[in-house]
Amino acid sequence: MSITAAMVERPPPRARGWPRSRVIGYAMVGFWILFGLGIVSYLIFAWNADFFAKYAPAYLKGLQTTLLLVCISMVLGAILSVPVAYGRMSANRFLSGLAYCYVYFFRGTPLLVQTYLVYYGLGSFRAELGALGTYLPVVSDWFQIAPHVSVPAGVTIEWFTLWDFFKDAFNCGVFAFALNTAAYQAEILRGAIESVPRGQWEGAASLGLHKLQTLRKIILPQALIVALRPYGNELILMVKASAIVAIITVYDLMGQAKLAFANSFDIQAYIWVALVYLVMVEILRHGVEWIERRITIHLKR
Repeated sequence: MSITAAMVERPPPRARGWPRSRVIGYAMVGFWILFGLGIVSYLIFAWNADFFAKYAPAYLKGLQTTLLLVCISMVLGAILSVPVAYGRMSANRFLSGLAYCYVYFFRGTPLLVQTYLVYYGLGSFRAELGALGTYLPVVSDWFQIAPHVSVPAGVTIEWFTLWDFFKDAFNCGVFAFALNTAAYQAEILRGAIESVPRGQWEGAASLGLHKLQTLRKIILPQALIVALRPYGNELILMVKASAIVAIITVYDLMGQAKLAFANSFDIQAYIWVALVYLVMVEILRHGVEWIERRITIHLKR
């Protein structure tokens, strides 16, 4: 026998029969298949056309509220995450420590607690929030952010305070969700930027590129490829966590389901809303995978 043949180890013999892990795996798969078939069978045999006709419009309205809440929170969180990520990477110990405390608090405490602190906590400072504000022109009871030098006909000037913003449960939910997702997005952005090799910065500097040009044209395109999947996961988590706002009287998708169940005592109210959340998550998951395949096609050989 040659030395090379002696050094090569033979693969272990293939397991025969049904080991315990295989039995447990097949049992779990069978359980979930039966569970899914049971839910589908229940929805078929317990179909209530009156329930669907009565509450389907409310569910659609709640779905719009959920999507609006998630979209606004994610956009505001993305904007806020940029200075937070900069602070985390800053050499200034004060900025770095401040950003670290922000991220530590919002990642270390439950989103439900943060929502309660905003909705119920800020209500304790109603007088102080009511004293802080500015004059804004109002047209048909809608606040217009852009100020006017002269007041046209039909426009009145009213005092708009912070309490006018925070007394609305939807605004409190957006505020709490934006602060929460900003902490996670800041860490995603920081990790993605730091994952780019240092040689990219040095190579760009040797070509005479400014740091901002290097960040925008070289570093960020590579970092966003790394951050795409974590951003997608954060978006999915925000969609599922948005059901929390139903506790603070926001009639989102979950809020409409609670109202429907309180009026009908039919468990279909929650089953249908669970299916809607599942469809949204699957759409987002496949969408992120499609985008990832498109932007990484040059990396595949």
